Amino acid sequence: MKKQRILLLFIVLLFMGCKDDTPIVEPKPVQKLDNPEVSLKWADLTLQVARFTPGNTPTFGSRSFGYIGLTMYESLVQGTTSHQTLAPQLGGALLLPKVETGKDYNWVLSLNAGQSFIIKNIYGQILDSYRKKVDSLEAAILTEYSKNVSNEVIDRSVLYGQEVAKAIFEWSKSDGGHEAYRKNGYPDYVLPTSPGSWTKPTFSQAASPNPLHPYWGQNRVFVTPNSQLPIPTPLAYSADNTSQYYAQFLEVYAKNKTLTVAEKETALWWSDDPSQTFTPPGHSYSLATIAIRTAKTDLPKAVETFARVGMAIADAFVNCWKAKYTYHVQRPASYVNANIDPQFKQFWPEPPFPAFYSGHAVQGAACATVLTDLYGDNFKFIDNSHENRPPDPLTLVLFKNRSYNSFWEAAEESAYSRFLGGIHTRHDNETGLVEGRKIGRNVNNLKWKK
Repeated sequence: MKKQRILLLFIVLLFMGCKDDTPIVEPKPVQKLDNPEVSLKWADLTLQVARFTPGNTPTFGSRSFGYIGLTMYESLVQGTTSHQTLAPQLGGALLLPKVETGKDYNWVLSLNAGQSFIIKNIYGQILDSYRKKVDSLEAAILTEYSKNVSNEVIDRSVLYGQEVAKAIFEWSKSDGGHEAYRKNGYPDYVLPTSPGSWTKPTFSQAASPNPLHPYWGQNRVFVTPNSQLPIPTPLAYSADNTSQYYAQFLEVYAKNKTLTVAEKETALWWSDDPSQTFTPPGHSYSLATIAIRTAKTDLPKAVETFARVGMAIADAFVNCWKAKYTYHVQRPASYVNANIDPQFKQFWPEPPFPAFYSGHAVQGAACATVLTDLYGDNFKFIDNSHENRPPDPLTLVLFKNRSYNSFWEAAEESAYSRFLGGIHTRHDNETGLVEGRKIGRNVNNLKWKK
């Protein structure tokens, strides 16, 4: 019995000696990121900046949305449990700051600081009035989301967002498009004079008819596989009225002579004249905001949406411009005037760059491809991108909100609108839709999730 008591005492002492006196630390709660409102406020302001910043163009605008969307994603991603950084997967040496291990961050404040920095720097020509709007939004969000947060966490979070944005901005300087707004038209660019080659427009939508950014196709893309896609081939020129080439332009001519009011509304809704709107890629960024609001998604998915759309449309314009200034294919008006009707004037003024292939089609398809991957094939939404806009002063056509059953339905209508406007053939549009799908798929194929 005595031996049993001694053994029991020994076991008790043994367990007491093995006891871990380290205090139990409860895991810190992960910051809730269920509300996308901050990302939407910044996207809405980004669209305003794009609309009212002097010298903005579809090319430079697409690039801007790419970097702004990527910055939004990277300034928040380390605070998610689902997503991972894209830096090692993107073209070029993008080195981003690291978070401090074991330290707390407020990720909304990081996103907020990053957006303020990247917008003001990417748009170096931003008007003072809009610079003040950016500063005002940053201050309002900082005040709202700093409640019950220590100064140490606030400072660390703001600094991290700024450092992410600085790193991305410095990386952007080497892509070939830095400060491209300083020179939009290239009057000295030598255009080919062979039959079927593009000539400067006489009925132009731009103040200058000179070629817009003819070297844009040499720029670095975000997603390397997009730079490796082969350049599609346009139809061979022919003045023969039995040729497929002739038929393409004859169809444009015939349609422009019989446009209905509804068709004019379609053409105008998607025209997105850079002098009047946030440009065509801005329309795609607007669709991203509509998708997020309609789906009522959370903040991590919202920032992924803006990053995917921004990079997809940016790469789409690089690839599109590579084709445009490889082949220098003419617009319908010049062909119709020379071969069908010398008095022909298309419904919508011509942009200052070659036709093949359609920028609307390729960037619309790239956008639709990423949004469909995120939100599904049958996603009904109302496009209110031009809500409350007054009638077009050139044609007096009204802008009415439009309903769609899918993102692809919108992309196909966007492409078709350029045919209705008389500035693209079906071949231009169909090729753009095919290429945009490829570009969007490459963006989708990045490893977004952990």
